[in-house]
Formats: sequence, structure tokens, C-alpha cells
Amino acid sequence: MKNTTTFEEHLDRRYGEVGSIKRAEFEIKAKAFSIGEMIKEERLLANLTQEQLAEKTGTKKSFISRIENGHSDIQLSTLYKLLEIGLGKKVNFSFK
Repeated sequence: MKNTTTFEEHLDRRYGEVGSIKRAEFEIKAKAFSIGEMIKEERLLANLTQEQLAEKTGTKKSFISRIENGHSDIQLSTLYKLLEIGLGKKVNFSFK
């Protein structure tokens, strides 16, 4: 068990400590992926295809796909449009 490390220790070694630029970049990408996963889950719960969601929100299917896969930066206005207009959800933010 000497070689066992925590996930936090792994992240520290691979991406630097919390507060470093490299770690912040990693965490931003991880959050983008998480948002994409939430959008995908809500889309599936609404029984919508990527194409249908794109049509409802005036975007393209490829854009929805990139967001759901964490491969696209998304503007707040687009996030609101996808969630509130496309999926009928309310968006709330909190800061720590």
C-alpha cells in the first residue's frame, strides 16, 4: 500500500497543484466536459436527438455534438439557450 496515491495527489503530480495555470486549464476542460455530459443527459431525458435540439435552438448538430463531448467552448448565452429554450430547464450559478 506504500505506492497507493489519492486522486488529488495524482492530479497534483500530473497537472500541478491547485492554483497553478496547468491545473486551472485542466479543471476548466473537466468542467466543460461535465457541462456537456449534463446537456446530453437532459437531451436524452427530453427524448430529443442532437439534430432536434439544434433545430430548437438555432444551432447545428455538429455544435451540439462538440459541446456534449467537451470539445467546444460555450458562451453563457448559448448555454442558456440550450438549457432554457431547448430543454426547458432553468440555469443557476453559484460561486465558492
